[in-house]
This record gives sequence, structure tokens and C-alpha cells, in this order.
Amino acid sequence: MSEDRTLRTSRTLPFSPAAIYAAFASADLLAAWWGPEGFSSTFEIFEFTEGGRWKFVMHGPDGTSYPNESFFEQLVPDAKIVIHHDCPPNFKLTVELTPVDEGTRLTWEQVFEDAETARAVRQRAGEANEQNIDRLTHVLEDSA
Repeated sequence: MSEDRTLRTSRTLPFSPAAIYAAFASADLLAAWWGPEGFSSTFEIFEFTEGGRWKFVMHGPDGTSYPNESFFEQLVPDAKIVIHHDCPPNFKLTVELTPVDEGTRLTWEQVFEDAETARAVRQRAGEANEQNIDRLTHVLEDSA
């Protein structure tokens, strides 16, 4: 069952799907909000096209560097972004953007290779996805 391998959150944001999609499509905007609170990112490769590579280093608040490699599996402008994280912990992230009266319903779903990995990530980084969406919201507020 994939539920035990899945971390999922959703939230309604007061921005258009196009504005949220643009915050993924722009390397500068994405670097400003990607990762949990206190983290920063340095992008080495950012090819925002289907099949394009995304290689970057996340820098933790304690100075630890976390290399990351992913590729963009599917990009549907203003609607959906599917990213394959190709280094441990391996996962597929699907972000769906659905227009609603209040703005956009953002659904964020990470599916890991196995339940054990999902549990370990949940324990270690339980609020990380929520912090990521908080940071996205602040970047979009600042750029509005």
C-alpha cells in the first residue's frame, strides 16, 4: 500500500496557480524558498523542462551541506510539477495546483521507495514540508 510510503499536505494559498508555478520555474525564486526554515540552497544545475536536471546543495542552519539531485518528470504549466529526487532518500514529489475562489489549493505529495524510509523522513523532518510552503508563501507575498 502506498499510503505508508507517502507524506502529504495541502493548503489553500491566496495566489494564482500561475504565480505559484512561477515560483518553481524561476531559479532565483525557488532558491529563496526551497527547504525548511533556516536552510538555504545553492543551485548547480537548474533545467526547468520535462526531463531537465536539478542539482543543488541545501545548507543547514548548522553549516551542514546536503547535496541533492533530481529531475523534472512532468511539468504542466500552472497546474502540476512532478520531481524525482534521485539520491537518498529517493522519492517522487507531486505538486498539484487547483484554482479555488480563495486562490489556489496546493497539494504536496512525496512518495518514497518504502515505508521505512517514509517513516524515517517523517520523524526527522516532520514539519519540513509545512515550513517549505510557509517560505513559498512569504516569497510570493514579497514579490506581489
